[in-house]
Amino acid sequence: MKKGYVFLLFWFICGALVSRFGRQDQRLLPWTFSTAKLMLFSVFLIGLGSCNKLIEKPVSQIVAPQFYKTQADAIAAVNAVYNTLNSDPDGDFAMYGRELNLMTDNTTDNQNFSPSNTNPDVRAMGTMTFVSQNSRILRNWFQHYLGINKANIAVDRIEQIPVTAFDSPELKNRLIQEAKFVRGLLYFNLVRLWGPVPLILHDPTTVDIKDQYVENASRDSLYAQIISDLTDATGLPAKYSAADIGRPTSGAAQSLLGYVYVTLKDWNQARVTLLKVLNAGRFPGASGNYGYGLFPDFHDVFAQESKNGIEHIFSVQFGTNLGAANSKQSLSSSFTSFNVNVYPIDCISDSSVVQIFEPGDTRKGVTFYTTQYDGSSGKTSVFNNPYTPYLNKFVDYSLSPLNQQGRSGVNFPVIRYAEVLLLYAETLNELAGPTPDAYRAVDLIRERAHINDLPLGLNKGDFRDSVFLERRREFVQEGKRWFDLKRRGGTFMVAALHKIASKSAASLKDTLFPIPYTELQLNPLLKQNPGWAE
Repeated sequence: MKKGYVFLLFWFICGALVSRFGRQDQRLLPWTFSTAKLMLFSVFLIGLGSCNKLIEKPVSQIVAPQFYKTQADAIAAVNAVYNTLNSDPDGDFAMYGRELNLMTDNTTDNQNFSPSNTNPDVRAMGTMTFVSQNSRILRNWFQHYLGINKANIAVDRIEQIPVTAFDSPELKNRLIQEAKFVRGLLYFNLVRLWGPVPLILHDPTTVDIKDQYVENASRDSLYAQIISDLTDATGLPAKYSAADIGRPTSGAAQSLLGYVYVTLKDWNQARVTLLKVLNAGRFPGASGNYGYGLFPDFHDVFAQESKNGIEHIFSVQFGTNLGAANSKQSLSSSFTSFNVNVYPIDCISDSSVVQIFEPGDTRKGVTFYTTQYDGSSGKTSVFNNPYTPYLNKFVDYSLSPLNQQGRSGVNFPVIRYAEVLLLYAETLNELAGPTPDAYRAVDLIRERAHINDLPLGLNKGDFRDSVFLERRREFVQEGKRWFDLKRRGGTFMVAALHKIASKSAASLKDTLFPIPYTELQLNPLLKQNPGWAE
């Protein structure tokens, strides 16, 4: 009978494998699910031979229908959705802690590749020589669909929990809307990065791998779902109490929805939506009552003491010194090396972005650093190599020693009030040219940066260029540049990248990333994007 207990133990282990990999991630990693089934079958055969009288039934195994019963279960499910934004199950870079940066910034004219990086896939991102087998592209794909899968589970399961299990019906609805907000955000990233991708809205209900094959959804159907999710999320609260600060609000949903309409060039709907966010009285027709505004000092956007402040509409939350429990904010990792001539880690491009700032623009000193203080010698070093200056926004100055930036707790701002202003200016210009309100929206940003207002008399094209230039200055390293280049068009994007020597390999196919090779092998219904090899 002791052998029977061993069999039972193995049965639980294999059951956990199926539950962990098969139920939650089988669409992403079907090989894991198949392996788990094989292990389970093998152990079953061993068990038959070891104890043919075993009649014990597992009574402590928790399956989905047993778990999603209470308010606490619902909150845990939604928190698991947020965890996919600031952590990685395998200890890799977090999505908004570094991984997404490799696609949205390192592939642009804002950032140069790392000469010292030993990972060829990271280097390939910076030189625009990546292929569909690139592990960083696969990891981004995996992280997005992991978050979507958890959001799907939260939406479906919370809806089935009786409303009497919650403190109020409003809380149940809020939790569902929070999961939909994150799902909408992730699909918005996916459709812009990869174009037509699988649209999955429910947790798989079968273990048949063939039922998990999903074809590329159309761009229109993806955007329809994004708009649906974010529209539902506009029912979220306008504000939260201290314990829940950092969760998406109705203002965050309206802001992201406005960004979606701008991306679609639906200028009329963009104007209507953005006016719901802009503070009432600031612009004609504005009705926002969220209290958003610009920090007087640009430095405060990235300071620990002003986290989740008036400008932060929605940010991915990171905490100082939380380590694996909160993963790592790795966007300041270049600060960890003091011998920068030997270890220039993902440095800024010296030929473009540093030179776009006007004299006196206070954003430059917040965005980059060019010196480091060495506490052991008491001296300040000035960088004198072709890869400086370094990115400064996400450096956590509360850390001691300062070079331990792997524990940075600086939040990642997904969308902030400055972007709403610039999206509104862009929208007005596309509708009617550079109106006084369009100028005013941009000039609020420039005044905070302590530079002069835009010159009057710009035509529509020149004003558009000015708005995108302002976006580039404002959002360095905030995951905007690749999307902005793409919105300007493929020819514009390629020309901008070719100005950087390391990105001379860029071509029109780079307006979409390749569908990961692994996914194409596992899912025969998936089709590769144009110009990319299978």
